Amino acid sequence: MRTVFKPSFSRSFFIQAFLGTLRQRLILVAAMLLITPDLLAKEMVIIKTTMGDITVELYTARAPLTVANFLTYVDADGYRNVIFHRVIEGFVIQTGGLLADLSELAVREPVLNEADQGLKNISGSLAMARGAEIDSAERQFYINLNDNATLDHSEQSCTRADETKQAARLERGLYKPLTCKTFGYAVFGRVIQGMDVVQQIAQVATVDQDGYADLPLETIRVVKIERLSKKEIEAH
Repeated sequence: MRTVFKPSFSRSFFIQAFLGTLRQRLILVAAMLLITPDLLAKEMVIIKTTMGDITVELYTARAPLTVANFLTYVDADGYRNVIFHRVIEGFVIQTGGLLADLSELAVREPVLNEADQGLKNISGSLAMARGAEIDSAERQFYINLNDNATLDHSEQSCTRADETKQAARLERGLYKPLTCKTFGYAVFGRVIQGMDVVQQIAQVATVDQDGYADLPLETIRVVKIERLSKKEIEAH
């Protein structure tokens, strides 16, 4: 007959083993909460304007296509001397596509709208401006001055299928207003320093000129947008 070895463990042994396992699990959970995807691949830029600097953290993990599109323009020095052409106090300040003479800059292909990734248009967040079509954002972006929930994606948002059906109806000369809400505007970053500069820009006087509403009376330019180095990011 085969002899089976039966080890003898005390009650205190099992208690210590359980506490040790629990402690390890708590440490693991804490680490997972602290090390978010955005921290694993952190990107930051500084928006240098004629009214001061604005430092922005980009959401590379949750809005990867939007961030990549934005950085393509940044790396090509594509935001040099663009103006803030839309300023609505209490709502948004918008820039990215026009020069001081109101000429429009060249654009790349539109980027897929990532408004459905859960990021919200809260105060200090950056999001892509776009036209009526869901996937029409190119280079213009805005900074939220308040929590603008009406710009967020929701369960009641129109889908791309809704948009396709509406386009087909319009081609046949039929018009039926959509009852769904906006798909939303893709948030891709947040201001971490320089919100006072944002608020200063928001308070300038505006005019309606050449088809542009809410155009600042005083020209406010983006001198340049550039990436922060790894060392500079770590300093934040």
